[in-house]
Amino acid sequence: MARPQAMQITDAAAERVKALLAKRGKPSAGIRIGVRTKGCSGLSYTLEYADEANKFDEVVEDKGVRILIDPKASMFIIGTEMDFVDGKLESGFVFKNPNEKGRCGCGESFHV
Repeated sequence: MARPQAMQITDAAAERVKALLAKRGKPSAGIRIGVRTKGCSGLSYTLEYADEANKFDEVVEDKGVRILIDPKASMFIIGTEMDFVDGKLESGFVFKNPNEKGRCGCGESFHV
């Protein structure tokens, strides 16, 4: 029986990741997602280009994109949906994480 993916990626997020990787101008292994200590609630998501996959990265391949999850972030991200929202006032990746117990007022950080 196959193990379920650690993270779901919406069509909008996949298209945005494809566009970012195409504009980068050099080969990439994908986008790496992690978390770091930041903000009033404690944790914040990080995204960066990944030149190569690390040994313990969780790899999610879906909709033609490759997302690498930093091993230190895996327990905070399991079950999360990654979306991309493009609105009138702001645009960016949005994470719908069932593990979150709360967010700060500005939406920059979360806690589990």
